[in-house]
Amino acid sequence: MTEQIHSFPEYIQTAWNKSGFTSLTDIQERAIPKLLENKDIVIESPTGTGKTLAYVLPALAKLDPEIKNAQAVFLAPTRELAMQIYDVCQKFTENSGLSGASLIGGANMQRQLDKLKKKPQFIVGTPGRVKELIQNKKLKMHEVKTIVIDEADHIIEAGFNGDVEQVIAATLKDRQLVFVSATINKKTEDWSKKFAVEPAVIKVEKQAEANQVKHTFMVSDYRDKVDNLRKLIRHTPGIKAIVFINSSMKMDEFASKLEYKKIKLGVLAGNSTKQERQKVLNDFKKGKIPVLLTTDVATRGLDIPDVTHVVHFELPEDVKQYVHRSGRTGRMGKEGTVVSLVTKAELSSIKKWTTNMNVPLHKQHLERGNIVIEDIQKETEKKKAAPNNGQLQNRKTNGIKKKRD
Repeated sequence: MTEQIHSFPEYIQTAWNKSGFTSLTDIQERAIPKLLENKDIVIESPTGTGKTLAYVLPALAKLDPEIKNAQAVFLAPTRELAMQIYDVCQKFTENSGLSGASLIGGANMQRQLDKLKKKPQFIVGTPGRVKELIQNKKLKMHEVKTIVIDEADHIIEAGFNGDVEQVIAATLKDRQLVFVSATINKKTEDWSKKFAVEPAVIKVEKQAEANQVKHTFMVSDYRDKVDNLRKLIRHTPGIKAIVFINSSMKMDEFASKLEYKKIKLGVLAGNSTKQERQKVLNDFKKGKIPVLLTTDVATRGLDIPDVTHVVHFELPEDVKQYVHRSGRTGRMGKEGTVVSLVTKAELSSIKKWTTNMNVPLHKQHLERGNIVIEDIQKETEKKKAAPNNGQLQNRKTNGIKKKRD
């Protein structure tokens, strides 16, 4: 156990040990000390680097069980992400005497009001619902010392920043503000600095935690992608894969083709109902289905443990989107594999992106029922050497001809 964890309350140390963690990640080591000092902070850390615990543990450690009011508020742009954060908070406050409430848009309002009557010390919710309860004087904010805004870039993209600003305005000036995201662009950083006081900006490089992820590709004509995906799934024991499609309009078509080939899968689309999403996610997490077919919009903010593969069935628009998708596997230092099903015309994009990311790219194909992965760097070196051998052979041949002449 690290020194920082050892300084936390006993209930957090117990939960940490039960979780099987042995050391802090890079972002946790850098962010936790500043958060414990009550500094405002802007955190940029890629998916799967442990940033949820980086902000949750310090916030929980500062809660006072004797104060029967909300003291920490965690805001997230989606219901799924809010529930994930709430689950983490519940896990790390077990046997602490602390309680929390999830306040999520679309959920039963009366149940949430009943939870607030129990005077929870931490709140996790979506911006609109939390703002609504504050305006209706059902949620008091005068004891709130920490507000965390997760997926801050998506908050702005979705137009929730106005709701967040009203939540912040309901607190006293000495509260701590924490803005978190996998990618913080200038617009998001400028927005956070409008409210944060001299915030520390902590950014973790993409490669810092992602060295266990192998990036690969399979060359495939577009019409053959479904069959190649089927082969990949069939010949990879224990696979737990998230497969990304660019448009939800094609989801049913691809899902039908894979199901016809006897592939068990779940579909997570942006227009799925709450019940449909919950069932699919639970089945996938429990291993009842090995494949989750989805779009970028549908998976925003999801944290699904132990994903072995991310498959880019269709190529993303840019390297940023490629990194965000790929970050769904190899989380918290675990091994993972990224597979891009690319046409010959698309191959140059994958090579360019992985070069920019400074990660090796591997080629994979099926050989006698086994997935074979090759290092294309070595393959390229062989090809470079080949023309030299050919030139040498030509020189020898020319020499022989001259002698004969």
